[in-house]
Amino acid sequence: QVQLVESGGGLVQAGGSLRLSCAASGRTFGTYAMGWFRQAPGKEREFVAAISWNGGSTTYADSVKGRFTISRDNTKNTVYLQMNSLKPEDTAVYYCAAEKSRWPSSHLQDMDYWGEGTLVTVSS
Repeated sequence: QVQLVESGGGLVQAGGSLRLSCAASGRTFGTYAMGWFRQAPGKEREFVAAISWNGGSTTYADSVKGRFTISRDNTKNTVYLQMNSLKPEDTAVYYCAAEKSRWPSSHLQDMDYWGEGTLVTVSS
């Protein structure tokens, strides 16, 4: 069992930056691919970014490519999402997810564990 706790959300102006963190419990963190997803009010949850078990492979949604960076520190059981050049349309609850696979997936149904989410609000 893996427990995930997100932090780092908040209110930021358009053009600003935030870094989200996701702390994981358990000894298996280093063998799992990790992902970030988001859900805006009234919309379905969508893929944002994912990273392989060792950080060697990453994938991003087109909407965040070039602005967001996913990374991980397996010594700290933590995955990060650095978000730059934020836009109002990035406003959402951001969720961390873990997949029992070494390689990243962009599909919600592939995720095995989810955090509770952290709210990011970008004002115009």
